[in-house]
Amino acid sequence: MELDAEVAALIAEIPIGTFDAESLPVIRSLSLAAPVELSDAVVREEHVVQASPEVRVRVHRPVGAEGLLPCFYSIHGGGFVIGSYDMDDPRFDAWCPKFGCVGVSVEYRLAPETTYPGAIEDCYTGLKWVHDHHGEIGVDPDRIGIGGVSAGGGLAAALALMARDRGEIPLRFQLLDCPMLDDRQETPSSRLDGLEIWNRHSNTFGWQSYLGDLYGTDDVPTYAAPARAHDLSGLPPALVCVGAADGFRDEDIIYAMRLNQAGVPAELHVFPGAPHGVMMFTGTAIAERYNAAIEDWVGRQLRAAP
Repeated sequence: MELDAEVAALIAEIPIGTFDAESLPVIRSLSLAAPVELSDAVVREEHVVQASPEVRVRVHRPVGAEGLLPCFYSIHGGGFVIGSYDMDDPRFDAWCPKFGCVGVSVEYRLAPETTYPGAIEDCYTGLKWVHDHHGEIGVDPDRIGIGGVSAGGGLAAALALMARDRGEIPLRFQLLDCPMLDDRQETPSSRLDGLEIWNRHSNTFGWQSYLGDLYGTDDVPTYAAPARAHDLSGLPPALVCVGAADGFRDEDIIYAMRLNQAGVPAELHVFPGAPHGVMMFTGTAIAERYNAAIEDWVGRQLRAAP
C-alpha cells in the first residue's frame, strides 16, 4: 500500500515499532499526545460513575452554554492496550464551542490486565450514566451520539449493538474512525506485511490481549468483535472513515457495506495513501482532509433538529 508522501517522510524520521508484551510497558510510559494548552472556552468536570470496578468520565462543556445540548460520547483508541481519555481533550476543546455540544470521554480498563468484557461494559456504564444523569450535565438525552478511533471505534460499534439490544439508551449516530472490528484477520488488508503505525503483529497482540482465552476460537461474542455480528439492523446512522494504507481498510469497508444493506444509513470515506491513525500527522494535507470529512459529518449530526 503506497503511503502519502508527506506522511511517509514523517514516519521515516520517527518509525513506530510493533506492540507486544515486551514493548508495551515502554510504550505506556511515553506520552500519547503532544502537550497542548487547554482552551478556556471549555469547562471540564471529572465524575466517578461507578466505584468498583472504577469507571470515570470527563465531561466537557462550552463556557456560557445554557440548556440541554447534544452530546458526543467518545471512546479513545490504543489497540485495547494503551491510551487514556486525556487523548480526547484537544478534540473537545475544538468541538464543544464549534458545535455547541457536550463532550464526554470515558476511561475504560485496558488489556491484557482486563480482558473482555471489561472495556465494553465500562463504556456502557459510562454511557448509561450520561443518559441517566443528563439533567445534571446539561445533555439532551435524545441527542446522544457515540464514536471512537481504532480500538475505540471498535468499542463504539460494539456499544451501538449493545445499546440497541438492551433498549435503555437511544443513540442518534455512531462515528467509526478506522475501527478495529474483526479479530479473525482474514481480509487481504489485515494480512499484509509492512503496514505502518499498526501492523498485523501488533493487531494480533491487541486482540490476544483483549480476548484472552477466547482468541482464536469460534466463541468470540458480537460485543467483542462487531464484524461477527449477524444482524446490523436498527443501529444508528454511521460514518466509517479509514485509510487505504490501513490494515483495517477491508473490514471497515465491509462493515459500512453491511450497515447499508441492513437499512442503516452509513457514509464511507476511504483515503488513498492514509495509514492507520493518519490524523496524528497534523499539518499534512491528507490529515486535514480526513479531519474535515469527520467534522463535516459529526457537525451535521450534532446540529440536526431533535
